[in-house]
Amino acid sequence: MRLGIIGSGMIVKEFLPHLREVEGLEVVAVQARRMEQVRAVCEANDVPNAVTSFTDLLATGIDTVYVAVPNAIHYSYCRQALEAGLNVVVEKPMASNAREAHELAQIARSRNAFLFEAITAAHLPSFQLVKDWLPRIGTVKLVNANFSQYSSRYDAFRAGTIAPAFDPAHSGGALMDLNLYNLHWVIDLFGKPEGLTYFANVDRGIDTSGTVVLRYPGFLATCIAAKDCAGPKLFSIQGIDGYINLDLNPGLVGTAHLRLNDGTQEDVVEAYGSARRVIPEFQHFVDYINRKDYEACEKHLEQSLAVADVLTEARLDAGIAFPADAIHES
Repeated sequence: MRLGIIGSGMIVKEFLPHLREVEGLEVVAVQARRMEQVRAVCEANDVPNAVTSFTDLLATGIDTVYVAVPNAIHYSYCRQALEAGLNVVVEKPMASNAREAHELAQIARSRNAFLFEAITAAHLPSFQLVKDWLPRIGTVKLVNANFSQYSSRYDAFRAGTIAPAFDPAHSGGALMDLNLYNLHWVIDLFGKPEGLTYFANVDRGIDTSGTVVLRYPGFLATCIAAKDCAGPKLFSIQGIDGYINLDLNPGLVGTAHLRLNDGTQEDVVEAYGSARRVIPEFQHFVDYINRKDYEACEKHLEQSLAVADVLTEARLDAGIAFPADAIHES
């Protein structure tokens, strides 16, 4: 994989040093708007090409792009890349709404290109462990997830300064930023729900926190996320024979705990820390592309589309509109 990265923000600076550990991956270029900023990122990570335009990025000989820009422009960059014949890894969420996500999937399929949403936890060994444990807890009755952290930008929001993370025009909000992780876990484990309701705390047209209740045959899943307050991060699945819980948010996993009614206790610590969590994910992407494993890609893509459907339904249920929705209506 000859990778070009679009964006030079916090997430790029966090994961870029660890991509050296991914076998078969070479970071060829980074694109950002300001040359001084992108040059600093490239020099710090031995990336040979610092560019400020997509045309220049294409000229570096990449075959895959990682899109790590604000939510509202994921769609446009992904579409450009796919139409240029590139594979795409896109930071979550895949797009502003379900329509955009499905359009990107259609383009990727028509061009035999790989399209991945970067959901790191789905590729961690501990997540597979949760799947293996699931039959042992018996019939599921309740699922609870909470990913709440006080945003560093919330004080400014309260004072009237609107950062993209709190701006409907930038497809922001707690649902799109944090609750998305909860939804990916639940939908990966149990599929799309039969129905849902989103109870959101809405301020200036955006959800600063909220709870999505997903309805499944025989059980409910409650997904909580907040950017306006902090709380204990957790993910738990309760069954008639025991329960599984994680001690970190669904983006990181942390330690997985199995507790059965017969007294059985098992605990497994995730081997990858916070910053290194991207390594298994990118290794899988490289392997899928090298093997031309479109079936594996399609499995991840179908889940991302299901999550996009649920995100859009939940957001509209709470009366939260994005500019991309108006484009759809026209």
